[in-house]
Amino acid sequence: MVEPLFRFDGQANEGETITLDGPEGHHAASVRRLRVGEKLQLTNGVSTHWRGAVVAVSNKSIDVEISEAKPISKPEQTFILVQALAKGDRDELAIQAATEIGVSGVIPWQSDRSVSKWDDSKATKNQARWQSICDEASKQALRPLFVQVGERRTSNQLAQQVGESESKWLVLDPTATKSITAVSLQGKSSVYLVVGPEGGITEKELEAFEASGAERVHLGAGVLRTSTAGVAALSYLSGVTGVWE
Repeated sequence: MVEPLFRFDGQANEGETITLDGPEGHHAASVRRLRVGEKLQLTNGVSTHWRGAVVAVSNKSIDVEISEAKPISKPEQTFILVQALAKGDRDELAIQAATEIGVSGVIPWQSDRSVSKWDDSKATKNQARWQSICDEASKQALRPLFVQVGERRTSNQLAQQVGESESKWLVLDPTATKSITAVSLQGKSSVYLVVGPEGGITEKELEAFEASGAERVHLGAGVLRTSTAGVAALSYLSGVTGVWE
């Protein structure tokens, strides 16, 4: 049986009994309907991963006896999705799926052709929403190391970040002459995948990213939606780099 994963921001050692309350405790008790004796996992999303068993249940909380506490292992190869803001829920679908697959970080990008706009009054609220989506996807996929959502970037800010970074930056562009299958990641422990909005990335943006050191790559002959391009690239790279071994 799969042991469900819940967020727990407290401290606990092996052999101790803790109470999981609040939204997570209510979900465990009333939605998942966990019962005494059932096993589960807990994580603070950053550093510690616990396993334990339910020893008591109330309407809005459960008590868990901790059987194992260990540090969360960090991946040797990390992927960060730079997702352009998109209309509807396509950007949210993209970050949810990327989190389930194993992306380590997400950066919201206010691209020139983004229909959705995060002005200063909305940026903090929308970043928190994206973080919540990634947190829930991490729990669903049983990934104790939660994805971290960064601050919104403009195209100019993103180009500057590319120029200052030692990481590998891949801009997914269907007009590129180079395939993602020809990319070398040797010596690069972190890889950024830049995904444009529905209308695509402008030539000005492409030139700025390329001038700063990013590589333009395509994903075959077709053109993928903004909600699927990053997921496809992440899946391919996870396979060829050994992340999925």
